[in-house]
Amino acid sequence: LDNRHLNVLLGRERKRRGPDRDESDLDLMLNEILRKANQFVPSEAGSILLDDPIGKKERQELVFVACFGPGSSKLPGLRLPIKTGIAGATYLSGKPYLSKNVKRDKMFYSKIDKISRFSTRSIICAPIIVENSIYGVIELINRKGRTNFTEEELKLLEIFAGYTSTLIQNVLDARKHIELAKRDGLTGLYNDRYFHTRLEREVRQVGKGPHDLILLFLDMDHFKGVNDQFGHLTGSHILQEVGDILRKVVPPKGTTVARYGGDEFVIIFSQTMLEEVVQVADRIRTAIKKFPFSTVPISEKAKAEIIQGRLTCSIGLASLKKHVGNVTSNSNIRHLLIRKADAAMYVAKEQGKDRICIAAPS
Repeated sequence: LDNRHLNVLLGRERKRRGPDRDESDLDLMLNEILRKANQFVPSEAGSILLDDPIGKKERQELVFVACFGPGSSKLPGLRLPIKTGIAGATYLSGKPYLSKNVKRDKMFYSKIDKISRFSTRSIICAPIIVENSIYGVIELINRKGRTNFTEEELKLLEIFAGYTSTLIQNVLDARKHIELAKRDGLTGLYNDRYFHTRLEREVRQVGKGPHDLILLFLDMDHFKGVNDQFGHLTGSHILQEVGDILRKVVPPKGTTVARYGGDEFVIIFSQTMLEEVVQVADRIRTAIKKFPFSTVPISEKAKAEIIQGRLTCSIGLASLKKHVGNVTSNSNIRHLLIRKADAAMYVAKEQGKDRICIAAPS
């Protein structure tokens, strides 16, 4: 039995779902892997536990994501500290584990049995490793028809662990490609295409509750002159630094920061008061004005110049509830909100630049 054989076994399941799997698809596939493992090594119960099924964040817990057997319905979502039990020992060591009699095994953690009302006698457990990083474990419990599991069956479980690793890697790769498609190639912020998608979603959410939605429209002042004088490499470098400033200054929660095009940037603030956004906008304006932007030399003999204070920004703000009012369709709301914020930004330009203007009431 190898990965090619498992591909054949699981081929029907994969074709039905297609290449773009979300987290629910991953859960279904993991349960299918457990089901196939149970066919080759008949067991009374089994589980797959992961430290973080998608994001691979630093976490000190394993989470039950797929289970079968008596009482298994109580386990999905249950968290287990990584230093606990046979699953934890396998996760930390990265080595397969066979326990023929858990009553004599100091690593056995009996509280899971109490939760599921199950009686564990023996366990085989194998680590799930993706690109030299351990993501979790797969375990089978109580061999059917025999007293204990064998070393050969443990090796067989390792094969299923390897297939689980491949599946998770495919999901992570797909997520990475999807995320890259949302990003602006120069600044790393979201691009205008994702901005419109996100704004549509946020407008729909606001319609369901009392919350407001604020749109910030930012345009760099004097950027064209700097770009013409020092070249496009300097212009691109400045835009990258503006992206870094926005990432540092704008609160990450409830916001979407995007490059709208050229030297224009937009930020969506959801579930926030206009007064709070004005304060954030002023911090952005101040940070850009004080930032020591530098030029990119176009020859080996040339030196980089600091152009601090020469570049500023003009910002326009529009509130969905205060400045747009009652509009019939989601599309009209979005277009009017963008237009209002954009118009407010141009007012800031006309009034002398390096300032913030709020849109006119609806």
